[in-house]
Amino acid sequence: MRWLLAVVVLAVMTGAAGVTGATGAAPSAPNAPGATTDATTVANTRAGRLEARDIAVRFGGAKGTLALDGMNLEVDRGEVVAIIGPNGCGKSTFLRVVAGLLAPGRGAVTLDDRPIQGPDPRIGLVFQEPRLLPWRSVADNVTYPLELAGWSRERRAERLRELLELVGLTASGEVRPVHLSGGMRQRAAIARALALSPELLLLDEPFSALDALTRERFNLELLDLWEKTDTTIVIVTHSIPEAILVADRVIVLTPRPGRVAAEVRIDAPRPRSIELLDEAIVSRAAAEIRAHLELAEQVA
Repeated sequence: MRWLLAVVVLAVMTGAAGVTGATGAAPSAPNAPGATTDATTVANTRAGRLEARDIAVRFGGAKGTLALDGMNLEVDRGEVVAIIGPNGCGKSTFLRVVAGLLAPGRGAVTLDDRPIQGPDPRIGLVFQEPRLLPWRSVADNVTYPLELAGWSRERRAERLRELLELVGLTASGEVRPVHLSGGMRQRAAIARALALSPELLLLDEPFSALDALTRERFNLELLDLWEKTDTTIVIVTHSIPEAILVADRVIVLTPRPGRVAAEVRIDAPRPRSIELLDEAIVSRAAAEIRAHLELAEQVA
């Protein structure tokens, strides 16, 4: 019943234990009890195309708060998509639906045409806060998904070396989270999310607590990770420059209940650098995004 333990751990990390969708239904098991999470199996079926259709989520029963209504989104394999919108428009709620942590009251989410009905090893999620287990070392936090998946100690150690090198924490494996900076804790959280080589990586304002210079550096590190892993990425952000720097497309949401108001394509070449933020294409894209946000507010 490792899948059940994984659900419990995710619920603790998200603070979402007992949260349900509009139907009152709790998320179900990821595919089936005992479903394999072996990295080789994941790699052999690797794709990463996300499709969300007509998603609606209401909290608090029939007369409660409608967080999302008619949310539609398609993300191609290997694409980076940023979601931006007003506070309370359902951005984080949508990520939790996609991650299988929250059952929608209406609609469906698929990854490579397979429905998401609960926490799924094909999907990694990074929260606004690292949510590391304080009694565990960085190494033990990063390899926790592998431990839950039944990997041997030897295989976990090998994968750990790869992950720590990938996020620049090779010297910090035995350190407890309390002794790390905020940026280093978030790196550990990203490494944990990548442990099972997910096809889709979801990031919920992962760098919002960092100072501006550190945030820029982490955006570039995120792009470097994307180039190395070829993972489909959906990132929620309140920062227009961040969205433009990292994304192929920026999705603008309406005020609550959230749905797509507009899509802005970022036609900038890759690889990207901070210098991109000084170019005219960024000014045009930023102006278009702001215009869509203002229009969505007026219509609401």
